Amino acid sequence: MSGLPRDPDALLRRLEWTVIRRLDGVLFGDYRTLFRGFGLDLADLREYQFHDDVRHIDWNVTARLQTPYVREYHEDRDVTAWFLLDLSPSLDFGSQEATKRMLSSEFVAILARLLTRHGNRVGALLYGERMDEVLQPRAGRRQVLHLLHRLQTRPQRSTSAPTNLGAFLRSAMQIVRRRSLVFLVSDFVSTPGWGPVLAHLAQRHEVVAVRLYDPLEAELPDLGMFMVQDAESGEQLFIDTHDLGFRRRFAAAAERHERALRAEFRSSGVDALELATDDDLFDAVLRFVEMRRLRSRLSTGGAVPAHLAARVAAQAEVSGKAGPNLRAVTP
Repeated sequence: MSGLPRDPDALLRRLEWTVIRRLDGVLFGDYRTLFRGFGLDLADLREYQFHDDVRHIDWNVTARLQTPYVREYHEDRDVTAWFLLDLSPSLDFGSQEATKRMLSSEFVAILARLLTRHGNRVGALLYGERMDEVLQPRAGRRQVLHLLHRLQTRPQRSTSAPTNLGAFLRSAMQIVRRRSLVFLVSDFVSTPGWGPVLAHLAQRHEVVAVRLYDPLEAELPDLGMFMVQDAESGEQLFIDTHDLGFRRRFAAAAERHERALRAEFRSSGVDALELATDDDLFDAVLRFVEMRRLRSRLSTGGAVPAHLAARVAAQAEVSGKAGPNLRAVTP
């Protein structure tokens, strides 16, 4: 992944040629399954038939005509998507060519453009030390460019107060009232306590947690003595990566953090997509597509073929979905 162009239009054009056009072929025919609307419009009334859902009976018409009548609905296919963007200083870290902040911008650009190309609206809430900017949902390519411009022109801080995702999510709930598709994009380096708030948000909206990380955050290479600095507090510390015991303790602590984070996603009941700074964004979005297809199939009582059960269970562990919910069937 190359450095981000300062011109939002140049960035979006590059992504449209390298990623979005390729995704059009993959998503063709599946778009409505991946992004479903949340509203219902009354279409017609007809007489009740055997196996109709009794919850759809119109009791006023039934009483007036002395015959059971049910309501039929058209599903509102339009989607309103919100991007809840953590832009705290820890996102400036990256051992690869890209930082987590750059990865966030490109992923948001791709998803926002895929949504707006089909007439849907996207908005964003931006968090620095607090939620400090609201971009109201609008449709069209111009809205994506406006979002990218706001991301690229924000001043970067070298230090800040500790990230508080719980406070960010509580503020978001006051703004995002109508049921929406919500992407929480963060590295989840935060003070604790955000899990129950995320679960509360997921009760009202369809939430996808997009977790950004760098491979160096999981395992340290043997580079000798060097200084590290906390991206948010500014605290500095000398470490000796020649020390095998230290590297093992670091890896063990990172593994514990991974398990705790995935458990938090599971208990919150949200899907999670993990993005690394060395990820191919086309492959990353395909993982998101596969996750959405799987969720749609399971929510309608579908089953997973036996030969895919192990792979699906592994994906479910990463995405925060419990494995026992998956049913395997033989061909």
